[in-house]
Amino acid sequence: MSTFDWDGPVSIVAYVVSGIAIFLSLFKYYLYITCGKITSSRNMEGKTVIVTGANSGIGKETARDLAKRGARVIMACRNMKTAQQARDEIAKESGNENVFVKKLDLSSQVSIREFAADVHKTESKLDVLIHNAGFADTFRKTKSIDGIEFTMATNHYGPFLLTHLLIDLLKRSTPSRIVVVASELYRFASVDLNNLNPVNSLPAYLYYVSKSANIMFTRELARRLEGSNITANCLHPGMIDSGIWRNVPFPLTIPMAVIKVFFKTNEEGAQTSLHLACSAEVEGVSGKYFRDCKEADLTAGISDMEKAKKLWEESAKIVKLTDKDPKI
Repeated sequence: MSTFDWDGPVSIVAYVVSGIAIFLSLFKYYLYITCGKITSSRNMEGKTVIVTGANSGIGKETARDLAKRGARVIMACRNMKTAQQARDEIAKESGNENVFVKKLDLSSQVSIREFAADVHKTESKLDVLIHNAGFADTFRKTKSIDGIEFTMATNHYGPFLLTHLLIDLLKRSTPSRIVVVASELYRFASVDLNNLNPVNSLPAYLYYVSKSANIMFTRELARRLEGSNITANCLHPGMIDSGIWRNVPFPLTIPMAVIKVFFKTNEEGAQTSLHLACSAEVEGVSGKYFRDCKEADLTAGISDMEKAKKLWEESAKIVKLTDKDPKI
């Protein structure tokens, strides 16, 4: 009768593989149980909410939840085909027909101005503005139609301009909220105030820079809106397996396939956006950074309000704000 050699090399490998599998499973479970979830059951009937980039990913899940809560949801999207498909799916599932699609390309200042003008024509109020849309690339250097580095144009300058153009509507709808989807990846970069149109920089790095700019913009926005009854907060949604990773090139796709196992789902990633958009407990809270539905600390470097003020002033020049545009 043969016996199995528990001390052989094959068994040792089996022990190691099993141990790794158990550890990874426990780690995945830990991430699941510590994932923040919105606890508010607040009904949003009578509220109008704009969600940019709502045709897919966490934007779509954010729009879906808001529609289920009865909100009037405006899905501001660049790809109208996928946006209309998402809209029909959300309206059918939620039973809420007050879900609308409007064209918005955040990389184009003309598109932003056309979108804002359309919103002013069709909407009498705006209760929540959620800056969710984002763009990331790895190596391909691209300029927007306005000659701005594409990642920065879409992720920072677009939301900056759009907020200005919709601020009067938000003021007429107080108490209102502005929610900005940033990222913990801000920790790997800093905004170079001497090079705010970094067309020759690596796009992958500029994604991190744009997330830093999102946080700086939100904090300065909150400072300027003090006493207005409009709050502005930003958040880290978690690492999400969404369209933001579609431009990762081979062979980086190989380790990414493993890493993505530990990412949040899009529904999980939308929780903090929804918390800031709906929850009564953040009423009046402004200028803060949230993660997993809780306020989180920021690094000292990004908390420099003088730097945030300078970024604001230079951004106003880059998006060509005029005396006729609303002031914040």
